[in-house]
Amino acid sequence: MKAQDYPPEVLELLASLKRMPGVGSKGAERLALWFLQQGRNEAQRLAAALSTAVSTVGYCPCCGFFSTEGKLCTACSDTTRDSSLLCLVEQPTDVLPIERCGIFRGLYHCLGGKISPLDGVMPEDLSVEKLLERVRALPGCEVILALSSDVEGEATALYLAEQLSPLPCKVSRLAQGLPAGAGLGHADPITLMRALQGRSGLL
Repeated sequence: MKAQDYPPEVLELLASLKRMPGVGSKGAERLALWFLQQGRNEAQRLAAALSTAVSTVGYCPCCGFFSTEGKLCTACSDTTRDSSLLCLVEQPTDVLPIERCGIFRGLYHCLGGKISPLDGVMPEDLSVEKLLERVRALPGCEVILALSSDVEGEATALYLAEQLSPLPCKVSRLAQGLPAGAGLGHADPITLMRALQGRSGLL
C-alpha cells in the first residue's frame, strides 16, 4: 500500500521553495500550504511580481546598484547628491544599510564582491576598472572603502588603496571598533586594537 503524499505538482513546488536561501523543508511546506489554502489570488500576485522584477530589474550602469534595466538608480540620478564622495561597497545590498542611516549624501560604487583567490575571485572579476574611470572623472573626490573586515575584505582594501594611490583622490576607510551597547569583555583583540587606533577626542 502506497503512503499518502502531496500531488506531484505540490512536491515540485516544495522542491523549488527549498532551493531558496534560508528556506528548509518545514518552511517550504508552510509557504506552499499557505498559497494553496489562500486561493489562487495570492499565488498569482506573487508570480506576477516575481516575473516583473526578474524581467525588468537590472543593475545601474553607473554604480552597479539595483535599478530598472538600462536606467540610473535613484542615487546616481539625484543631482543634489555630493559627487565628491564615493562610497565603495562589495555588493549592491550593502548600499541599503548606509542609506538607511540617513547621513551619507554621496554616491556609491558596487564592486560585485571581494578578492578571494580560494573562491576564484580575482581583481579582474570585480568592477575595479570602472571605479578607476569614475575617480579619474572626479578629481579631488574622496573614496570611502566600506568593505568587510575579514581577510578577503582587508586584502581587497589594500589592493584598491594601491590602485587608487596615483590618482587625484583621497582614500579613507570606515572606522572600526566597538559596537554600540557592547562591553569590553565581549570584544575580540582585533576589534579592541582597531577601536584604540580609531579613537577620537572628546575635549
